Amino acid sequence: MKKYAMFAYSIICYLIGFASILFWILSLNDLIPAISIDRPVELSMPLALLKNLGLVLLFAVPHSVMARKSFKDWITKHIPKPIERSTYVLQAGLLLGLLVWQWSPLGGTIWTVTPGTPLYYSIYVMFFLGWGILFLSTFLINHFDLFGLRQTFLELQNKPYKELNFKVISLYKYVRHPLYMGGIMGLWFTPVMSGTHLVFAISLTAYFFIGALFEERDLKKAFGEKYRAYANKTPMMIPLTKWKNSSNTSTSLTSDQLAEQGQ
Repeated sequence: MKKYAMFAYSIICYLIGFASILFWILSLNDLIPAISIDRPVELSMPLALLKNLGLVLLFAVPHSVMARKSFKDWITKHIPKPIERSTYVLQAGLLLGLLVWQWSPLGGTIWTVTPGTPLYYSIYVMFFLGWGILFLSTFLINHFDLFGLRQTFLELQNKPYKELNFKVISLYKYVRHPLYMGGIMGLWFTPVMSGTHLVFAISLTAYFFIGALFEERDLKKAFGEKYRAYANKTPMMIPLTKWKNSSNTSTSLTSDQLAEQGQ
């Protein structure tokens, strides 16, 4: 019964995490005005900035701390190991949803692209391409492992959890963090850049880069020269910014380590 409960818990966590990402995407570019971050201004500029900074820290700190191996080793002494990842997904989903829901509007307009022009449609193509890259990246890692379902499903089948070998394929040949790259594209490609959206985009972009630096440190500790060689010839998030020594990358990493690129 306990195994079924853990599997049900992981499904609930997955749905909450996935829903929060959709909520985040749909809150941008006035795709659904009712949940857009570009609402009427409610607070003074200093208070709004202070509140937004607090929301970013509330999301970013647990998101990074819980991704570290030391925290995982600690928390699995208190909860069953198969639901550790699902618990991470749950807190990340809830805090991302809170971040978007409570984001304080700032007003102002930085740029506006005229609707119906080629540039307007090109921006939306890049916007959706970015989110497509983000979701594709989760499957290149292993979508269900990344979101915690594989761990509880294996437990349900009485099979031991084994780390997956990760081949540097597809997008990972061009950037080390395609998931973050996709998210950044989704944040910045907008036909109307308001002050609200600008601060939102800057805050999360900064977090993506800081989070990537922490993950790179862990990956270098885990894989040493193998990961350093991969990093030396593969850009972090911007394709074609480094020369490659070879067209083929043979690095093989485990999914548990590179899954942290989604954290």
